[in-house]
This record gives sequence, structure tokens and C-alpha cells, in this order.
Amino acid sequence: MQILLGILIIFAVFLIKGVYDKKVWYRNIKQKMLSDWGMVPEEEYTDGKMKALGAYYRAQADKNDVDEITWNDVSMEEIFMLVNNTGSAIGEEYLYAMLHKLEFSEDKLKERERLMNFFSDNEEQRLSLQLALYKMGKISNVSVYEYINRLEGVETKKVWPHILMGAGFLVSIALIAVDPAVGGVLTVAMLANNIYQYYREKAKIEIYFTVCAYIVRLLDGVNTIIKLNMPEISDITERLKESRKAFQKFRKGSYLISTKSSSGDITDIFLDYIKIIFHVDLIKFYSMLDCFKANREVLNTIYETVGSLDSCIAAASFRKLIPFYTIPELLSGNEPVLEVEDIYHPMIDEPVLNSIRTNGSVLITGSNASGKSTFIKTLAVNAILSQTIHTALSSAYKASYFKVFSSMALKDNLLGKESYYVVEIKSLKRIMYQTYEKITSLCFVDEFLRGTNTLERISASSQILHYLSQTNTICFAATHDIELTHILENYYSNYHFKEQIADNNVLFDYKLREGRAVSKNAIKLLEVMGYPNQVTEMASENAEYFLKEGKWKVL
Repeated sequence: MQILLGILIIFAVFLIKGVYDKKVWYRNIKQKMLSDWGMVPEEEYTDGKMKALGAYYRAQADKNDVDEITWNDVSMEEIFMLVNNTGSAIGEEYLYAMLHKLEFSEDKLKERERLMNFFSDNEEQRLSLQLALYKMGKISNVSVYEYINRLEGVETKKVWPHILMGAGFLVSIALIAVDPAVGGVLTVAMLANNIYQYYREKAKIEIYFTVCAYIVRLLDGVNTIIKLNMPEISDITERLKESRKAFQKFRKGSYLISTKSSSGDITDIFLDYIKIIFHVDLIKFYSMLDCFKANREVLNTIYETVGSLDSCIAAASFRKLIPFYTIPELLSGNEPVLEVEDIYHPMIDEPVLNSIRTNGSVLITGSNASGKSTFIKTLAVNAILSQTIHTALSSAYKASYFKVFSSMALKDNLLGKESYYVVEIKSLKRIMYQTYEKITSLCFVDEFLRGTNTLERISASSQILHYLSQTNTICFAATHDIELTHILENYYSNYHFKEQIADNNVLFDYKLREGRAVSKNAIKLLEVMGYPNQVTEMASENAEYFLKEGKWKVL
């Protein structure tokens, strides 16, 4: 009796400590959510994690999405990290896909707008949802979507050997009362065998076990969301109610397969020993597996519903982070339009605001570091954000629904044995072949064909740009080649950035101006940087000679 009483006391202490720890955890997490709202998310991103984040998107990829070249050109991975204030692994995987998948009608965008406004205006309801999502947790270097769908290939095994091992351990303990020596030896032998067989079997299914444990937390979170009974998301909760019916039976005892709680509950330690000795989590895993296989599509529906909620919360937080934004006015129709005021880039501190209105293609000239590349990246990022999270970083944004393409930050393909020029013309070709589609294209090119000589560069690039101007496309091309502004002046509007040199300093104001660049400061910049006079003086002399004679002086 004393031993039994001692066990009960220890159990009661564990239980009380667990309840107290959980209350403290809830309080701390709620405070963290409040302080993190509208702030830059703190996450660690490894190569493995980024690959896992992309699994859901890769399964949904479409030709009208933001492709890999454009995604890398405009640094959308960094934009994703700025937006990713999600609470769950599903949320961040869905958000990663959402930022790739451009919308071309208002239905989904209006629903996202409604949810973002609700989360921004109703703090308590948002916090309740965030807590349900946060309890689902995140998983390092594993894609929930990928492994949910891989579960179908996991072999279902008989559970009776594990049941027998647990029963054998109990029998050996009971035998101690009859024959202490035999019972003691048998108990130690059974314990050692059970521990060995447990870790041996679990090692084979460890990754799936982790995902199944996450799915259990997902379903628990779904129940929490439904119980919140929020009228503003009633259509979503009804969808979740219908989907969860398929998983009601196996959820009994599902706590056995859950990983340790995020709150660090001390009762987890006690439960771990039970799992190791009696294999209850392995038994539960295999009994649940058939249900997972039968209801994979239902689980994917739950995945997408929860992911959409979490992504919209993150997007609403992003809106609080940025200085200001506008709801984009997106237009259907055959005539391309792009009108923006005070547009800026989210990754730049104290950005210079610029505006432009055009229904045709644009050439942008100016010296290095004057702002050409940054401006076209700003337009590209805002076009993507407008058609994904319905947010434009500007005071006004009116534009067509666009497919967005770029050809900017290209590199030699050494493994594929392709020169920079070959990589570049392949990149441009992919854009040209997309212009046959009915959806208007918005494309951005930084320094056309820089991988070849001046004569062929200007000749080829002028024809490519002319071709694009005759299609259902708005093309923004940043270039140093002033010749193009003359060759294409009937097809492209001209804008430029300029710099000033004062007191041997180069000053940029990063303001977009109409017209082609007229300043010729490249040689002057060599002087500012301390190049020998012989170089700068002769360079100036040769430039003047070319302007007068139309040819270069032989050295």
C-alpha cells in the first residue's frame, strides 16, 4: 500500500506540474504572438528547410506561376522570409506556394482580403486562431505535404507481436511475486527486448512517425478552430467539420503518437517510458495507417484550408510591418495597363518613392548604381504581391492581371557547360514564347545580351525588344545602350535615372525621370575613383572623336 500511495503521489505531482506548466506556456506564447505581430519573423532557414518548403508548390506548379528564374531574379525567397509570420508548418508551405501562384481573377483575392482585414481588426479572435495553429508547430527539413502523400507507400504491419511483448513484460513482473529470482531475470530480459525492438522498429518509420504525429496535432488544431465558433470564418469551419468526420475513429488514443508538446509538459517524460516498454505508439501508428491511406484526399483538403488561414494571418502581419500599402486595382481585358504611384521595395530601408503610368513597353537608361535594376525589381515584386496577397507597396496601384517574367541575375551554367550568353538567350526565349498566351505578360530585362559584342548586342536586342512590343506584353528593359532608345523610340517610352558628381563624390537621388539619359559621367567616375590622368584624358578624347567621326581612333 505504501508503494502504491507513493506512486499515486508522484503521479499527482506530475499532473499538477503539467497543468501549471501548460498555463505558463499559454501565457508566454500569447505574449510572444502579440510582440511578433507586425515584426520581421525570426526563423532559421537551412537548405533542407527551403527544399521542404517547396514540396507543396512543386506538386501544384503551373505554367502561369512565378517561375524559378523570376523567383531568383527578384529575390522572392527573401520576400517570403519577410512575410512568413506563420504558426504552423502547413502555413509556411502553403504561403511559399501562394507567393508563386499568381491569381488571374478576383474571387480568391477578395476572400484573402476579407480574411486579412478580419485578422487585423479582431485581435482576440486572431490570437485564438494563432494559438491553435502554433500548437500544430513546425517541422525542420520535412515537408508535411510530401510525407502525407508518401504515407500511402508505407507497408502496414501486424501489431500483435508488439501487444505480446507488452503483455510478456507485465506477466514477468507478476511472476516476481511467485518466484522473485525467475521473475526478476525474466523482467530484465523482457525489458531489454522491448527497448531493443522498439528502437529497431521506430528507426524504420521515424520520418513518417514524425509526420503522423504532426497530423494528429493538425486534427487537434482543427477541432480547436471549430470550437472557436467564429461567424466570420463559418464557411471555413463548416468545410473543416465535414472533412474531420473521416478521422473521428482513429483519433481515440491519438495522444499516444503525438510528439512532446511544445509547452514542455513534464508528463511527457512519464509517457515516453510507457511507449518504450509497451510500444503503444507503434501499435497506434499501424492501426492509423489504413485510415490515412483511405482518406488522403480529405487530409489534403484540410491541409489547404488550414494553410490558407495561416497564410492570410501572416500576410496581415506583413501589412503591419511595411510603411504603407494599397489594395491593388486589377483589371481584366486585352489592353495592358500599369499605373503606380509612390511604389517602393519592401527590403530597402528608407526607399525613394517612384511613380509611372504606361500601357506600353519602357526603356530605362542611366549609369551603374543609379537605380535602374532596383526599380524594375520593385515593379516585379509588387506585381507578384498584388496577385498573391493582394497587397501593393505603393499609394496607388492599377494594373492588368499579369504573368510575370524576368531575365536579370543570370550566371554561367558551368555544370551544363553553357556560357553566359547561351544562358541569357535561353532565358529570353522562354519569355518570348509565353507572349502567345491570352494573359498579358509583364517582363523585366536587365542589360540585354551583355554576354556578346556591342554590334551584335544592339542589333539582336533591338529586334527582340521590337518583337515583344508587338505582343500582349509590357516589357521593362534597363540598358546602358542609348542607341536602343533611338532605334525603338516609336515602340518604347523612355525613362532614366541620373547622378551628379560634386566634390569628387557620386550622388544619386534614385528618382525616375522621363526621357532618355543624357549625362555622360562614366569617364568622370573613373577620375573620381582615382584612375591615372593618362587613362581618363585619353578616354575623353576618344569619346569626342567618335561623336565627330562616327568611328574609333586607332591607338
